[in-house]
Amino acid sequence: MLLVLVAAVASAQGRDGGNVRTLLLSESPDDATHRIYVKGQVVTVLQFEMPCDPTRTKLLGWEGRFEQVGILGRMVVLKPLRDLDPDEGIPLLVTLESGTEVPFLLRPLDPKGGRWPDQQVNVFKDRESYEAMSSALNDALKEKRALADQVERYRKEETSEDHALAALLVSGAVRQTPFRLSSQVSGKDEGASIDALLFRGRGKAAVVFKVLNLDPEQSWRMKTVRLVTESTGRDRALAFRATASSLTPGASGVIAIVVDKGAFVDEGKVTNLILEVYRHDGALQAYIPLAHQLAGK
Repeated sequence: MLLVLVAAVASAQGRDGGNVRTLLLSESPDDATHRIYVKGQVVTVLQFEMPCDPTRTKLLGWEGRFEQVGILGRMVVLKPLRDLDPDEGIPLLVTLESGTEVPFLLRPLDPKGGRWPDQQVNVFKDRESYEAMSSALNDALKEKRALADQVERYRKEETSEDHALAALLVSGAVRQTPFRLSSQVSGKDEGASIDALLFRGRGKAAVVFKVLNLDPEQSWRMKTVRLVTESTGRDRALAFRATASSLTPGASGVIAIVVDKGAFVDEGKVTNLILEVYRHDGALQAYIPLAHQLAGK
């Protein structure tokens, strides 16, 4: 059985889409400078209601920190060469063709992992315009759907056998489960060290991740776990539990994942699965093939 653990940054964006938000410019002078959160090697796009003036749009002190700013009609494209230091703030002044000046301050992510980098920010001065109201409405609907999905997930987890098994595994009570250790793989990058234990069960398979945060400043968080069929890439359901939602620098934690044997069947045929773990910034942290034999006969 082939086992691979890729504990390295493979992409700055996970499979569930980028981080897009709406920014409505305030008329209050106290709120004149707006913060944009950026991350090294991740592109951030600011999109305005009207074209920008390239000659009067400036990023101060960008040399050695950013690629040259791109001005494409209504869009300003930013790409940091590296993560900004915690105390860094890079001023950006965008001037629209109308002469309106909009100041921003580019900031690094919160070291505690409280947010994701801005990948697209839709900026509106006219709060009453159709585009502004439509963008704000889309943000609200997206948040509502996310909350509804979360509530539904919690409801199902209350009575789920697989989630109960995952809770036992994450607590270290392996002997109280039907699982037996099958194999183990390990991986490490500059941000985390991960040991993955693969378990064989009767009609179920399980994976337990032991994560150690190696980053001296930033917390480690799991953004999402994705399970897909090897042959067709179709998503499959899984159950997981974690000892903590966030790991501070130097801290360790455990994530347990349980998969039912039905997930290994695709269009009536037995198939293998691929387990992908994405961390808080969207980077692919772990990639593990799961052979169908793990779920038993």
